[in-house]
Formats: sequence, structure tokens, C-alpha cells
Amino acid sequence: MSSGGVGQLEAGAELAPLEIAVTRTLIVAGAVASRDYQDVHHDAEAAREKGSPDIFMNILTTNGLVGRYVTDRLGPGVRLRAVKIRLGAPNYPGDTMVLRGTVTEVDDSTGTAEIRVVGANGIGHHVTGTVRVAFGAVREGEGRA
Repeated sequence: MSSGGVGQLEAGAELAPLEIAVTRTLIVAGAVASRDYQDVHHDAEAAREKGSPDIFMNILTTNGLVGRYVTDRLGPGVRLRAVKIRLGAPNYPGDTMVLRGTVTEVDDSTGTAEIRVVGANGIGHHVTGTVRVAFGAVREGEGRA
């Protein structure tokens, strides 16, 4: 499947991967933007005192990146209906997370689809989960830019 939108959406289709550089700025900015002021997301010394080798990304930032990945790949008319994720290996500064998605279900009668998403970094799977989207009239080509 190309990143050209929902016109080619079918079960089994693979979304193009997305590489995200996990920078210290991304981790801290994501925590602040989501009002998560836990010190392990911005203070390396505090994170080490609590057993982590460095600061790490919070779940709200990961959730946003997963949503962005799916909507960027499927096009501007797709709407998120549900994002269900589980975290695994932490995202530490200096690593790269690669998001990959597979369409697991398309229901033309309801105008919805489900995408299985996995985000892996250098130490394992950071995030796994599913995203349910609504594509509605966009699938027929209406409302596209």
C-alpha cells in the first residue's frame, strides 16, 4: 500500500514505515505538551536515581506519534476512532523508532478500518497496538485535497 490514502485500503496491506529520531527534545517536549511533569521524562539524574539509564518517552507522546503515523499514511480525510496501545521497551534519547502498520480489517458497510501498529527501537518493541479509523466518503474520493 502506498501512502496515497484510503483508496487502496484492503486487509493485509502494509503501510509504509516511518522512522522517528528519538531526541531528548522530542521526549521533553512531548511530556510538557501532554502536561506530564514526571521527572523521568525530563530529568536524566532523577531518571537514573529511579533505575532508568536516561529519560524516556511517555505514553501520551507515543500515542500521538501512532495516531500521526496512521493518519499521515492514510490521508487527510481519515479520522481516528480508537487508539489502543501497549508500551514495551522504553524510547531513550539517541535511538530511532520505526513504526510499521498492517491493515487487519476493512468494513465498507461502516466506513471503518483497523490497523495493527508496531513501533520498534534498538532494544525491542516500544509500542504495539491497534488503531481504528473512519474513512467514510473519503474512500470514494470526496473531500480529498
